[in-house]
Amino acid sequence: MNQYAKILSHVDHTLLAPNSTWDEIKKIADEGLRYETASICIPPTFVARAAEYLGGRLPVCTVIGFPTGYHATAVKVAETAQAVADGADEIDMVIDIGAVKEGRFDFTLAEIKAVRAACEGKILKVIIETCLLTTEEKIKLTEIVSESGADYIKTSTGFSTAGATPEDVKIFAEHRKNGLKIKAAGGIKTFADAEEFLALGAERLGTSRIVKLVQAEEAK
Repeated sequence: MNQYAKILSHVDHTLLAPNSTWDEIKKIADEGLRYETASICIPPTFVARAAEYLGGRLPVCTVIGFPTGYHATAVKVAETAQAVADGADEIDMVIDIGAVKEGRFDFTLAEIKAVRAACEGKILKVIIETCLLTTEEKIKLTEIVSESGADYIKTSTGFSTAGATPEDVKIFAEHRKNGLKIKAAGGIKTFADAEEFLALGAERLGTSRIVKLVQAEEAK
């Protein structure tokens, strides 16, 4: 396992399936602890139980406005406040992609800032769903997220038409400012995928598969 420790330390060990149960979430938490992942990323309804179960031993990440992003800003703010109250350490929010398509970038910036304020200092990652965007939109959003005060820009929900690509991470890395970090998520299936995204500048990887791959290696 030691040879994979560096990769695992960047992984947000993720379970966001709509039919997830507490037993499955608890298993994710136990695996996150065992393999020393960066966090577990779980649905908002499980945050309070997971935070109590982990007792600060591992950060709890959850999702806001997920997976479509078209929740009203006030709803996203309320979701965020509830998640923080429940014990979330990290928030992954989805932007309103329709607003981006309409060119309402001032709205996008204001919405991210509103969620940022509701985070009360917790880590904020902004999901822009790169598979639905043009190159120009990806560049513009990298600039907006850099300006917003968010901690990370994140490629994907994993629930749309495609996940992270090396090209998208390169765009983020080339255009980010103000210390903005990068999270690649969706479709990270192999150790080689993980290593490539890290080499390109991603600091976090949203995936459920890396821990499973390590477990398979241990079983050999």
